[in-house]
Amino acid sequence: MRKKNTEQVGDVIHQFMRMNGIETPYNQYKIVQAWAIVMGASIQRYTGDIFIKNQTLNVQITSPAVKQNLMMEHRSIARKLNEYVGAQVIEDVYCY
Repeated sequence: MRKKNTEQVGDVIHQFMRMNGIETPYNQYKIVQAWAIVMGASIQRYTGDIFIKNQTLNVQITSPAVKQNLMMEHRSIARKLNEYVGAQVIEDVYCY
């Protein structure tokens, strides 16, 4: 006998994650992983530590010139990373 209230597996997983409070940490993990993909290998070469605190992605950059360029584009970088993940996870990017 077939059930009438079927749901897609992806929807059930997202609902489970939301109910158990693990959706935000998972999205934060995806943002950190997306840095290398969105920014590319040329920026990844100068990247050190990456972490999220208070909805701000903090990125250690070893080159002063690259750091200056990234700080001028910090809002658009945050937007691109959020679009890649598909959720509003971070509001800003800070390079130190």
